[in-house]
Parts: sequence; C-alpha cells; structure tokens
Amino acid sequence: MGYYVRVESDVSLFVEDLNPRGKKTIVFLHGWPGDHRLFEYQFHVLPQWGYRCIGVDCRGFGKSDKPWSGYEYDRLADDVRIVIETLQLQNVTLVGHSTGGAIAVRYMARHNGFGVSKLALLAAAAPSLIQRPYFPYGLPKQDVLDIIEGTYTDRPKMLRDFGEKFFYQKISEPFSDWFFQLGLDAAGWSTAKVSNTWLHEEQLFYDLRNIGVPTLILHGIHDQVCRFQLAEAQNQSIRNSKLVPFEHSGHGLFIDERDKLNKELAQFIG
Repeated sequence: MGYYVRVESDVSLFVEDLNPRGKKTIVFLHGWPGDHRLFEYQFHVLPQWGYRCIGVDCRGFGKSDKPWSGYEYDRLADDVRIVIETLQLQNVTLVGHSTGGAIAVRYMARHNGFGVSKLALLAAAAPSLIQRPYFPYGLPKQDVLDIIEGTYTDRPKMLRDFGEKFFYQKISEPFSDWFFQLGLDAAGWSTAKVSNTWLHEEQLFYDLRNIGVPTLILHGIHDQVCRFQLAEAQNQSIRNSKLVPFEHSGHGLFIDERDKLNKELAQFIG
C-alpha cells in the first residue's frame, strides 16, 4: 500500500506501507541516490515473518516531491518526525542506510528518538562521510566534489561510476540497470544538494553520543563509500550498540548478503 504524507505545505513524501497489521514496525530510510526500492529484498521477506515494513522516499528522491530546498540533515530528520507522527507510530525500529543512516542519527538526537525503540544503522554515513582533520576515515573531499561536478555535467555517467563501487558481490547487468534507474528517478538538484550537504559541517559526533536506544550496526568490510572505520566509530560512540561486520559485503550489504542482513534485523527486533 502506497500513499503520501505532507511534510510541508508544498512537499509530500511517498510512503510504502507493507503488512500494516504486522506485529512490529520497521521504518526504512534509504541511502543516496536511491529510494525505498533499495530495500526490495527486505520487503520480500520481513513482512512474511510478521513485520510491518514502511519505506519512506526522502524528499527529492523516488516518488516523493522534489523541492528546490530542504536537503540538510535537520530538515530531512524533521520530515521523518512528521511521517512518524502522522502515521501514529510507536516503538518502531528505525533502519537507515548510508545517508539514510545519517538522517536516522540526526533524528535520534534532534527529536530524542520520538517513536523509536530500536535503531539499525546499515553502512551509515556517520559520523562524517568525508575526511576531516580530526577524522581521517571518510572519503577525500575531492571525491565528493567530483560527484557534484558529475551530477551537473553528466549525471548518468556519475551514477554508473557510483554503481560500480556500490556492491562487493558480482551483480547481473540487468540488476545494474535497475539500480541505475533508481538514481535517475531522483531530481538532479536533489542529488547534488544532498552531496553538497556532506561537505559542510554535517558531522554527527555529538548526535551519536546522544543515542539512548539499543542500536545494531551492520557494515560491509569492503565498503568503498562509507568505510568500515565509520562503523567502528559509531560503535565506540553509541553506548548500547552492537557491531556486526559483513565479511562479504560492500556498501550495498542489503543485496550483497541479503539473507544475513534479514536474519540479523529480525533477531535484533525480536
């Protein structure tokens, strides 16, 4: 079941709501530059196991509205708050991948984890996606500048290049085409503006220390986008957290090791 939730007077987000009568609710926040369909192989399985799965397309991506502004973590976290309030959700497990993980972290700190009883971070872009003088484990700043430049000059090529380092396991050409199309479905300005958000002082060191719910950290050791050291930093900063390395995964661990990920999530949620 799909529907829209209004988060501003002129902005609505698309929400996919599977198995609304499920015993426990999971809210999924996707990574850049995809949408909720990235979790297709979780949505195949987890509802069968009795879970309600809610996939949210962030503003600018998928079927959601694509406004010119609002791509900072604060606003994106506020969007999540409105979705959770509007749907009257309680005791949910919030799952965030990559930039969706960063948004989830900001949500937990900015909104005191409203409605969330557990958190799962999948290859999350926290505490900082890019390298900083005090945090050398992110991507070089120039890599992000190249992504932004590529978005403005040849977005299809940029997306193809990004897709080539997203997975560790071999994927089929049709699957690669499908993943590429998810990126094309976003707006070019949304794609660039979220990338630009990574460059500025969107760091989450303080936010991580203010997470109080049980947290599961799943991260591929071969991740070329959000390197494994980010997961270790998350584990050190979040008090009640558990880190599970994915030995055969890159950034797209929900595809590379989908069965393991589904089982880890189900065991964590209970």
